[in-house]
Amino acid sequence: MQVVEGSYAIAHAVKRCRPHVISAYPITPQTHIVEDLAKFVADGELECEFVTVDSEHSAMSVALGSSAVGARAYSASTSQGLALMWEVLYNVSGMRLPVVMTAVNRAMSAPLSIWNDQQDTIGARDAGWIQIYVEDIQEAHDVTLQSYKIAEGKDVMLPLMVCMDGFILTHTYEPVVLAEQEETDDFLPPFEPEYYMQVDKPLSFGCFAEPDKYMEFRYMQHEAMDNARSKIVEVSSEFTKAFGRDHGGLVEGYNLDDAEIIIVTFGSVIGTMREVVEREKNVGILKIRSYRPFPLKEIRAALKDAKVVAVVEKDLSVGFEGALFTEIKAAVCNMNCDLKLLGFVVGLGGRDITTSDISDIIKRARKAMDEGIKEEWQFVGLRGEIL
Repeated sequence: MQVVEGSYAIAHAVKRCRPHVISAYPITPQTHIVEDLAKFVADGELECEFVTVDSEHSAMSVALGSSAVGARAYSASTSQGLALMWEVLYNVSGMRLPVVMTAVNRAMSAPLSIWNDQQDTIGARDAGWIQIYVEDIQEAHDVTLQSYKIAEGKDVMLPLMVCMDGFILTHTYEPVVLAEQEETDDFLPPFEPEYYMQVDKPLSFGCFAEPDKYMEFRYMQHEAMDNARSKIVEVSSEFTKAFGRDHGGLVEGYNLDDAEIIIVTFGSVIGTMREVVEREKNVGILKIRSYRPFPLKEIRAALKDAKVVAVVEKDLSVGFEGALFTEIKAAVCNMNCDLKLLGFVVGLGGRDITTSDISDIIKRARKAMDEGIKEEWQFVGLRGEIL
């Protein structure tokens, strides 16, 4: 075990996965990841083509082309950089290319903010990428090791984002068990795609699809995302056997037995929540690890005996509510239970989420349990003097 920066832990895990091509454009707070990878390549620790590009759009385009010719490709980005990739994100997924990207969560402009929330990757949830959100640096490192094995599954073949909170995880130091090359090679086989571009065997990728064919392409893409559910669980189990660490499957429960109030969330805020929940009675946490594919059955099973569900998230669908809150409501709407659901938008633009904030959310949930819902969703931590 070594005390390392979160960005270094990610770069180390990527190195162990033996990518053939890395293409990235530096952007805060992703920069340290690609700096560390560039150093690995320059020092001869990683045999890989590191492509410096002029923008994030180009970075993902290089990853697309590399994966299409059979290379294991990697990129990383955040916020406005991820937004600049938008067009290519859909193409990578539609072409069924298992590119892996570290998506460092950062607020979207304007106003300009370099600090953490999750509005960037939430906005990309419909692009056809698998999205796995991590709680701490060890999980980020371990999920990176798992990501290629998930994405490259023969019945999956979809790109994957490892979503980690910017600064909170990328720039902090924690004790981390870093994977050795030999054990990673035993766990992760070489990339051997069934179809890829070859000079002597021409293929078309991303070709023109007329109305009588397009829907079938989307159906097969959706079917592959469904297949990713079992693949994520399978690979997580294989990882636990190989490395001795378990982070859960599609979801992970904490103190769910006899919980009347369950907080649903994802990302690093769970660490703060665990501390508060340990002092509370009949309160549990449902950690969403896989946001896409969405763990519908697992969520329903976890929430079926709860009285109040509090969805806490660092994003906002402007003009409506938090995106995760909408989807949790959709998930439970046909359940035969009398659940009360509350939504809380927190931490936008990197605002601190304190133990007092979490305690206040639990207090509001208890009040809703006793008196009913007065306000379905709300912001937490707004500064009234600014409004």
